[in-house]
Amino acid sequence: MTRIKICGIKRPEDINIVNKYKPDYIGFVFFKKSHRNISVIKAQYLNSFLDTHIQCVGVFVNEDYHKIIKLFKLGIIDLAQLHGNETEEYIKLLKKSALEKVGKDLKIIKALEIIDDKEIFKWQSSCVDYLLLDNGKGTGKTFDWTLIQENIEKPFFLAGGLNSDNVINAIKTINPFAVDVSSGTETNEVKDEEKIKKFINNVRNLSK
Repeated sequence: MTRIKICGIKRPEDINIVNKYKPDYIGFVFFKKSHRNISVIKAQYLNSFLDTHIQCVGVFVNEDYHKIIKLFKLGIIDLAQLHGNETEEYIKLLKKSALEKVGKDLKIIKALEIIDDKEIFKWQSSCVDYLLLDNGKGTGKTFDWTLIQENIEKPFFLAGGLNSDNVINAIKTINPFAVDVSSGTETNEVKDEEKIKKFINNVRNLSK
């Protein structure tokens, strides 16, 4: 079954919606340049009301690894999604620090801007747990799916311009581990319950 991630959660109303429809993951954005950015305090507050079966992903761009470890230790995030120029050395340090300071493995998603297939092959041997294949940093547009080869070894999240109208075709065409949506479930940059419901139902019904 294809997993579902609803990213850009920032209001108590958003938490109520995801608790109702139960995606596998939600995303909190910790990037000040994003209109979806939230503070650590707010994320902790929202997380306290989140269904415990839903995992929380922290979205970061070239963040100080100490902040990520702090959020992981506080139980605010379960996974880290990296959208910057993070190196393999940085990722190894992040994983090592999580084990030392929290006592458990921090699962990491590395986001790649897909212009060609070179970036995918570059990260095949990385210690990251998942790849996220996207058109860019929250552009809300799809990319050329033919650039994704069938022999991707790592499980990957598909992002970029997904919505309830194209997600079924995306899954049938690419068969990702998970689909990741943000703007496709919003109206005027606010999470829309009907769009979230339709997106999740379309994915789940496909798996029946």
